[in-house]
This record gives sequence, C-alpha cells and structure tokens, in this order.
Amino acid sequence: MTLFDRLNAQRPWMEEERLVLDQVMRIAEDVIAPAAVGYDKSGDYPEISMAALNKLGMNAIFVPEAYGGALMSYRLYLECVSIISAACASTGIIYATNFHGMKPLIDLGTEEQKTRLLPRISGGGLGSLAITEPSAGSDATGMKTRFTPDGDEIIIDGSKTFISNGDRAELILLFGKWSEIEDPRQAISVLILERGSPGFEAGPKEEKMGHRAATTVPLMFNGCRVPRANLLGEPGGGLKILLSSLNKSRPSVAAHALGIARAAFADMIAYMNEREQSGREIIDFQGNQFLIADLASELAMVETWIDYVAALIAAGETDYGQEASIAKMRASDLAMRMTTEAVQMHGGYGYITDYRVERLMRDAKITQIWEGTNQVHRQLIGRSFRAK
Repeated sequence: MTLFDRLNAQRPWMEEERLVLDQVMRIAEDVIAPAAVGYDKSGDYPEISMAALNKLGMNAIFVPEAYGGALMSYRLYLECVSIISAACASTGIIYATNFHGMKPLIDLGTEEQKTRLLPRISGGGLGSLAITEPSAGSDATGMKTRFTPDGDEIIIDGSKTFISNGDRAELILLFGKWSEIEDPRQAISVLILERGSPGFEAGPKEEKMGHRAATTVPLMFNGCRVPRANLLGEPGGGLKILLSSLNKSRPSVAAHALGIARAAFADMIAYMNEREQSGREIIDFQGNQFLIADLASELAMVETWIDYVAALIAAGETDYGQEASIAKMRASDLAMRMTTEAVQMHGGYGYITDYRVERLMRDAKITQIWEGTNQVHRQLIGRSFRAK
C-alpha cells in the first residue's frame, strides 16, 4: 500500500458519495481519458465526455433538490473535479466552470430566480462566469462593461474576454458597473445573462496552448437587454458577491490543478518503473528517489489542504479567503512543477505526443494564471500579516 492509498483510505466518504466517485472514476477511465487525445489535437468541444457526465447527472450534485438537483457535499464536488481533470483537463474545467458561474445564484439568488433558472443547469446545461475584460483582469474595479437601468430591463454595453464556456453556456454570471453609481468599487453589479439575449454575441474561439477542447471566447454586448428580474442582489452589490464567488471557485481551480498533478505523477512513476538505464530501472537512482520524495510530499500536502478548505466551507465558515488562496496557489504551482518534471523524466519521449505528459504540461500553465494569478495570491496572503 502506497502513501496515497493510505491517504485515500482515511478520507471519510458516505456510501452514496463513494457510489458517485466510483461512477465518475469509471467514466473518466473508460470514456473521458481515451477521448482526450483526439479532442486536444482537434480542439473540438468534448461532446462525448460531457454527454457521459450529463448522463450521470453530474451538474445535479451542486444544485439543491428543490431546483432539480441532488445536492451533495462540496468536498465530493472537488474530488469529482480532480478525477475528471486527471483524465482530461479540458473536460474538467468545462465542468468546474458550471459551478463557478452558478454557485452565487444558488447561494444568493431569489426564490423566483432559482426556480426559473437553475433547472436548466441541473438538467445538464452549461454555466459560465464573465469577469475579465481586455483592460481589467485581476483588478475587477477596472471593468468597463456598463449596466444601465431602463424600466423593467437592464441595458448592457461592453465586452469581456477569455470567458470559459462563453459560447455554449445557457446562463452566464455577468459582472459590470451600474451606470448610476460613480464610485468604481461601489458600482460593480452582477446579473444572470441568458443565452440568446438580444444584443449579445460570442466571438471566435481562442487558440490556446492548453485546454484546447475547452472553449474560451470574447463576449460582446451592444445594447443587450435583459430583464431586471435577472439582477443578482442590489445595484452596487457585485463586489461582495464577486469576492464570495472567488473564494469558492479558487478551491475548485485547485482541485482541477490537483487532478493534472496526479496524472503527471502517475505517468512519471509508471515510466520510472519501466525505463532502464545502466542495467536498472531509473526509479532506483538515488537522485530520482529524492525527486519523488519531494513531489510526493507536496502532492500529499496539497491533497490534505484542499480537504481542509472544503471542511471549513462545510462547517459554515465565512472567512477563509487566505486558505482558498493558498489552495489555489500551491496546487497550481505543483501542477506546473509536476508536469515539468514528468516531461524531463521522460526525456525526448516527454516532448512528443506519444506520451500525454506534454499535454499535461501545456494544460498546467493556465492554472497559475486564472482565478487570480499566483502573484496576486501571494500578495493577498502576504499582506494579511501586516500589522493593523
């Protein structure tokens, strides 16, 4: 029994949670992983993989029963993200983006909004989250998208960039500034944009280094009209919602990065046990064993920390921003290091597409950038220790 076998054996799962995990692992192995190579090469949307997840009802595990879901624990959701992402990072982030975009609606929406909108997600529809703009990334106060009230409607003008699921989402959690509020922080507001709204257009798919099967597009709004009933909270209440949203999506991104790191570690260990140099397997070289020890230790620590953050959320804690930042930062840094070391350990084979480690390395890089760059997270964590 390995370190990770013992670690997994100690993780408490309810019987119905284990059943879900078994089904997700089976789909990941039998459907998602075999399809990942072709989707990465073609850049096509992973229809087969997402259809398999929808058939299992995976969107339902984070939606309450009253709105067509079958709500289960946040920790289970995170583990599912890791399993899916280990098989195919593109499929993993498409699935996770559903949660990122719709969790604020689940937590903060009115009963009317949730009854009207959430069944579209629990039934398999995609969700999305639209914050980033060409001139506003980590600094959300710089966004220029405007929400102008007009009777029972809101008129949207502006644009967003690098939006995951943006061209396929049924519902988009859209952030912008309320036109009647001058202060850039106080003006931030948020609404639910429905697919097909007049004046809304998704641009062409970005050609990316990794996550090639996950669509990332710009969004344009030219006098786009949505019902005022789709406003989430009050005008000017968006910044608080944004920060709350990020604190729950960052552990999700950490789980996604963890899946990539797990896959790279497994591939590297398998290769080291097969590859021979100077008459022995390369895993027997002391220098390589030192590397394995370092990577395995870091992987175990990240696994444990993500579980810890999930437990905080399950316990109803509200102040866990630093913990979420640590999870996102350390998991994504590990994913990048793990995949880089895996490519290096494979030598020339690691640089060609016969082995998936090169794909894992390409997929890992973005995890250090989205949901706040790791430099931003280091700043958030570091300044929290400043004397008041």
